[in-house]
This record gives sequence, structure tokens and C-alpha cells, in this order.
Amino acid sequence: MTDIDLKNPSLYINRELSVLAFNRRVLEQAKDERLPLLERLRFLCISSTNLDEFFEVRVAGLQQRAQIVGTALAPDDKTAAETLRAIREETLDLISEQYQVLNEILIPELAAARIHIIKRDSWTETQDAWLRRHFEEALLPILSPLGLDPAHPFPRILNKSLNFIVSLEGQDAFGRHGGMAIVQAPRALARVIALPRTDPRSHEFVLLSSVIHAYVGQLFPGMTVLGCYQFRVTRNSDLFIDDDEIDDILRAVQGEIASRRYGDAVRLEVSRECPDVTRGFLLRQFELDAEDLYAVNGPVNLNRLGEIYDRIERPDLKYPAFVPGVPRALAPGTDLFAAIRRTDLLLHHPFESFLPVVDFIQQAAVDPLVLAIKQTMYRSGPDSVIADALVAAAHAGKEVTVVIELRARFDEAANIALANKLQEAGAHVLYGIVGFKTHAKMALVVRREGHLLRRYVHLGTGNYHLRTAKTYTDYAYLTCRPEIGEDVNHVFLQLTSLASALPLHRLAQSPFTLHQQMLALIERERGHARAGRRAHIILKVNGLTEPEIIQALYRASIDGVRIQLIVRGICCLRPDVAGVSDNIQVRSVIGRFLEHSRVYYFANGTQPEVYLASADWMERNFFRRVEVSFPIQSPRLRDRLVRDLKRYLKDNTHAWILQADGQYRRSRPRKRTLRDAQAELLAEWADQG
Repeated sequence: MTDIDLKNPSLYINRELSVLAFNRRVLEQAKDERLPLLERLRFLCISSTNLDEFFEVRVAGLQQRAQIVGTALAPDDKTAAETLRAIREETLDLISEQYQVLNEILIPELAAARIHIIKRDSWTETQDAWLRRHFEEALLPILSPLGLDPAHPFPRILNKSLNFIVSLEGQDAFGRHGGMAIVQAPRALARVIALPRTDPRSHEFVLLSSVIHAYVGQLFPGMTVLGCYQFRVTRNSDLFIDDDEIDDILRAVQGEIASRRYGDAVRLEVSRECPDVTRGFLLRQFELDAEDLYAVNGPVNLNRLGEIYDRIERPDLKYPAFVPGVPRALAPGTDLFAAIRRTDLLLHHPFESFLPVVDFIQQAAVDPLVLAIKQTMYRSGPDSVIADALVAAAHAGKEVTVVIELRARFDEAANIALANKLQEAGAHVLYGIVGFKTHAKMALVVRREGHLLRRYVHLGTGNYHLRTAKTYTDYAYLTCRPEIGEDVNHVFLQLTSLASALPLHRLAQSPFTLHQQMLALIERERGHARAGRRAHIILKVNGLTEPEIIQALYRASIDGVRIQLIVRGICCLRPDVAGVSDNIQVRSVIGRFLEHSRVYYFANGTQPEVYLASADWMERNFFRRVEVSFPIQSPRLRDRLVRDLKRYLKDNTHAWILQADGQYRRSRPRKRTLRDAQAELLAEWADQG
């Protein structure tokens, strides 16, 4: 290996800017004319939501770091303040493009498809009359304008809520002269109002913000409205739990959830028409600087336009409906324990149904031979049928142990409710390990079979969440291999007791062995390459940021290992750098479903190994979470995973290729043959739907 400084900051891409680059790729989907129109609107909404969460968590953290002079951010050695300036520049461009896509592309194309979003200056007399009546009957009784004066200070503004600042002229009932007032739009109000349909082939919508703008004067009788401007504040939503101080993590998380709605402000959005003096006033109220202000050309929350998607039944403007396939070996009514005893099982969601996983837990709950069920829960969703099955198992007298991660971001309240429900049923509920999020996806069923206690295991790359199982790509692995069952039991012992880290036979676990195992496997591929043997790494993850891993991949590339990375989101590795990463290709696939599965492939000469995992290759996954990686030992299933990986490597429809300069270029087919990995997987399982 040549003498190259692999810690050189120029070899790394800033992770925060990489997040914004991913969001820009999502936005590009909204411009893709090959996609159904309403799906393009949905991608615009996703882009808006992603940007919100970026500010709520990442920008909020950077602002806190920026207060410490000279704070550096690995791996690119920028200071927090420098990164914030770069983020603002990128965000301004991204926001401008979002509203350009809405105003110049989607709204006209929706209108051509007889879906009209009608602006105030285009209302007919009939529409104006109907909307005025709607305002007076459905909105006026709910809205509570708040005048600002010494007796009425600036109100507390909820995170990401829709608000209006109104400037007034005249004299009110108490002789007070005009000033400013705040009108808050309750979250219970729909942000999109459907007008009565006069043509069954057409839909007409008006935004709530337009209606409030039009009739806000009715909230201030006797006064004259000089101006009305919508605004929205984004707040720090990352929960802060001092692991050294808490004595009850449940109580601590509950307290933090209550304060999240009013965390420190990190961003202020205002309508473009809002005058400078009003902008300055709002910035002072939220203790923000001018760099934290973003003026937008339209509604301040694009995500709420998703209500249009939900309200319209236009199959011609949406992705074709599909029914997930069910392998014949797992047809409804199958004895899953017998099926697992016959062979290891692998499911690829959403192309294959998540229902066999549900059936696995439900059958365990009612099977008289099942003695115990142990399961982790990171995200499960409301009204979870898996949670109901665990409750039923506890009521039936089985030993039920559930490790619930209370700090699953933005799902904390749902997980607290789930914990209470399970505890009331008599299940043992634990909250993982203080200081480490429990992110592993594991279920262990202990069943008495004659004189033998057999362990059945489900391991997954995704959550036990029925809704996301329909929209996220993930793998589920079902087995009763003794070594796997023993390893999973050891991990549960660590999570539920005060046991030390026990040696594992097949699984690798964060924060103990996963990082070192991955470094060792990369190093092994280097050895094969130097010896002239086949050396190849394929990695499919959501994020790649850990510096030691990136440096190991650089060293492997220098020694001739072929490395193909499928990284959906953040990637700090810089490919195609001469002499360093010539043998590394990075692609991001963004399609109908959110790519979420984690797959690690190592050629290992002529004896390939494939692992599935809950972990991305990021610092948090290696060092601050409980994660598991597990090998797929069945040659049949291993070959199937390799075929799936190759599909994604050949995708030239939804793939983006990362360039050496850190920019992504859309994959363009050299031939006329289009390859769409997700569409091919859908077609493969369609006949078993």
C-alpha cells in the first residue's frame, strides 16, 4: 500500500450535507415524469418532512455545538459554525427548488389532471361565498386571536404549527389602538379544504392558510387588517436524557416528551410577502438570528399537501396496487413451527408479506407447548396486532418478556403506551440499557417438544411495524438453528439481567463485537486480493459514516478489493479518488419503497459469506446501540440474497451514482434496457400474492 493519509479530511464528505443531498434526491422524484403524478406530490411532501426532521435533530445539535468555539465535527474537520453556514446555503437552494416544483410543475400538472389547488385571487363568486360560510361556521368558532400588548405577551408557539401574525389599525372595544396579533391554527383543522364537487371528474381544493388570510378580518371586528402573514417555527426535538442522573428512564422520557413541543427554536419559516420589520419582530421572539429565517413562496408546511393524496381515488395517478406474496410454504394456516424445523425461512418485505411474522408470534401466543416469548420492540405502530398477541400470551400464563426502546425518535409516546399495555397484562417489560438504544430486531420463542426445549427465532433488519412493513424494504429471517437460538438468548440475558457479555457463536453484536468483526472481514478481503484470489465486498445500508470502517474500505480498495456500496442516505466515503478509492462504487436507490434492509456480502475467495443486520455502518450503530448481525448459512437463501443485491447494482431507473466530488449523478442506461430492482421484485412475487 502506498503512503496515503487516509485521515485526510478531503477524503470525506460532510455528513450533514450528505443528508441534504439525500433529500435533494427525494425531491428529484417529484420531478420525474415517469412516476404517477400523485406519487410525485407525495415525494415532495417526504422531502419537506425530511427537512423538518433534519432541523429538529441535526441542525439543533449543531447549533448547540456552535456555542462552543472551535468544536470540530468528524470526519471532515469542519467546525459546527462552518457546517451551519454550509447547511444554510444548501437549504436555501433546496427550499427554492421545492416551491418551484410545487408552483411551476406539480400545480399545473395536477390542474391538467382535473385536480385544482385554487389560490385566493382565482376564487369565483360561488367559491368565495361557500368558503366564507365555511369560515364562519367551521373555523371562526375555533380560532382564538391573541392581541399583543403588555397584558398579552407573545404566546408559546407549538413546534411546526401553522400561525399567522396580523398587523392591525384602528381602535378596539377598550380604546386600545392597533398593533399586532397572533392567530394559531389548531392542529385538528385540516390544512386542505375540499370544495363541493360540481363536476364528478374534477377535484377542487383550497388551503386552510388561504381561507384564514381571506377572512381574518372577521376575527378583529372594528379594526382594519393591514397585513396577515403565515409563519412556522421548528424546535429542537431531540430528547435529552442525562444517563448519569436518571433513576427512572420511563419518567424521564415522559418528562422530555412533554417539553419537546416547546424546545429551543432552530428555524423560522415565513411567507415571502412578510415585511422585514415583522420578520425581525418574530426572530426576536424566538431568539433566532437572521441566518435562521427562511422565506417561502407558498404554504409554510408542504407536508400537509399529502392530504390531497389521501383524499383522491385516482388509480391512474398512483402506483398500481399490489398484494404482497406469501411463499407457498407459509400459506395461511401453516404450522409455522413445523415449517421452520424443515428449513430456514427468509422473507423480503414488502414484496413478501409481513403476515407470516405476525402469525409466528400469534401462533406462539396460543400454542400450549410454548413456554416463553422474548421480543424487542423499537417501533411497533398504533394498535399493533403483535402487541395484542403478546398480551394474549401473558394472559395465557406464558413467560413474556419485552424489551421496549423508549427513545425511538418520534415514537416515544407510542412506546410508553405499549409498555403500559403489556405491563397491565403481566408481561415483563424492560427499557433496554441506559446509554444504549436497543435497536436489534429479535423475537425468541421457547417451545417444549417431547423432552427437548427448542428455540425458534425471528431476526429482522426492520421493525415489528405493520404499516412500515408495507413501505420499507426489509428482510425477516426465521430459524431454529441451535447456535442462533443460543446467541439470541444470550443477548436477551444481557438486556434483561446484569449478565456480562457472553461469547456468541454466530451473531455479532454492538457495542461489543460488530465493529471489530466488520473490520476483520474487510481485512480478510484485502488478504485475498493481495494473494490474487477473488475479493469483493457488497454492502447495502442506510448510512456509512464511521471513520475507521471508511479507512478500512479505502485500504481494501488500494489493495484491489472490488467494493460496491448501496447506501440509501448518508455516505461520508468519497469514491473514485485516484489511488485511494478507484475500486469503490457508491449508489443510492430511491424508488417506490424506502430501502431499509442491511446486507453485508464478502466474497471470501470462493466461500462467500452474507450477513443481515439491524445496523448501519455509523458510529451510533457500532458504539451507542444494541444491534445484531447474523449470517445466512443456507446456501439457497444466501444465493437469493446475492441475486437481490445484483438487482440493485443493475438498477438504472432509480439509482444515483456518487461522484468523486461528492455530488450524485442519476444513473442513465447505456442501452435501452431499463432495470428497476423494486419492480422486478414485485413482479417476482406477484403470482404468489
